[in-house]
Amino acid sequence: MHTFRTIALSGAVALTLAGCGDNARLPAQAGYGASPTLPTPENPLIPFYNVPSNVGWKGSAPVAPGMTVKPFASGLTHPRWLLVLPNGDVLVSEGNHGTQWADSMGFGGWVESLVQRVSGMFVKSPDKIVLLRDADKDGAAEIRTDFISQGLNAPFGMALVGDTLYVANTDSLMAFHYTPGTTHIDGAGRKVTDLPGGPIDHHWTKNVFASADGSKLYVTIGSNSNAGENGLEAEKDRARIWEVDPKTGSHRVYASGIRNPNGLAWVNGKLWVAVNGRDENGGDTDPDYITSVQDGGFYGWPFSWYGNHVEDRIKPEQRRPDLVAKAIVPDYATGAHTSTLGLAWAGGNALGFGDGMFISQHGSWNRSPLNGYRVAFIPFMGDKPSGMPRDVLTGFLDAVNKAKGRPVGVALAKDGALLVADDTGNSVWRISK
Repeated sequence: MHTFRTIALSGAVALTLAGCGDNARLPAQAGYGASPTLPTPENPLIPFYNVPSNVGWKGSAPVAPGMTVKPFASGLTHPRWLLVLPNGDVLVSEGNHGTQWADSMGFGGWVESLVQRVSGMFVKSPDKIVLLRDADKDGAAEIRTDFISQGLNAPFGMALVGDTLYVANTDSLMAFHYTPGTTHIDGAGRKVTDLPGGPIDHHWTKNVFASADGSKLYVTIGSNSNAGENGLEAEKDRARIWEVDPKTGSHRVYASGIRNPNGLAWVNGKLWVAVNGRDENGGDTDPDYITSVQDGGFYGWPFSWYGNHVEDRIKPEQRRPDLVAKAIVPDYATGAHTSTLGLAWAGGNALGFGDGMFISQHGSWNRSPLNGYRVAFIPFMGDKPSGMPRDVLTGFLDAVNKAKGRPVGVALAKDGALLVADDTGNSVWRISK
């Protein structure tokens, strides 16, 4: 049984942060695969919160069965995303929306700030990119520098094309000149294009990924609400993937109706994305997912979920049955409320998993039992997922379900090791054979 906590509001109202008993009725694995179980949403009057408090690692480490785990770097400040450079250096974005979203959202933002504080994620955004270098090849970075510390506002995704490093801020896509081997970039960079930010900025993370020839950039932009409750006008240019011309900054909508896209990867010439499903529908609905992205495809949000399941929280006069009818069913579900974020293609990598995808699952905050809190591997047959996920990195929860850390970005190092950014554990972990 979980601890029951309440916080008084104006002396009369109470918010449940962790409920007594479970709100999930199905085993976690029911929400995985090409044909997940999709129970009817419950839409409870009072949202359910089950937020594990953050306790840190305190000298311990996560576990990777049959492999070696060690800190590649520790003592970071909210590391979120990773980029491995051609020379083996590793860039880490340290960013967060800080108090901006909570301050702008009234009661909802206040609740969010409580969740963030309990989970260890309520930190001021460092707004920098850190460079890590393992010069002596011992599996730990002994060189650490502030690589970029100007021109950044809650940075997240990064992409290198030739001598240009692109960084996705929460409100802009920036470009910086990169010299191989350098440990620091001066200057505020060049703005390629504005990105949807604004006073709400509900899903603040923006990722950027380059096409194989570098002629196009793909930028993820999350929704400005859970299920459209802030009004459809607030969702202008949201819940989609942009295709950006890096030379001109012009863009077009590559895909839309994607509630909160994060990780991106190429698989046999197809773009794949990791997406977070909706909250406040009970513990089993609806699942996060990974999917190949069809150019011009519509994936439902906010009018439907997981294909053409109608979102009944949208006002009847605002519903779009025409769009619901064309909503694409995702390729593969990754569990309800797992917060699947990181994505890295692992074709024949040194860890020996074969073809497939590494995913990071940041972990649930509104489900009991807790779900996610791991890095997993999804095997592929050709260009499609084939089979259930396998644990790669676990141990992020202790014996009483407090969180030691939470995985976010994943990337393959030059030597084939897997690197994992742990934002509340303030570390980058390295997994090797």
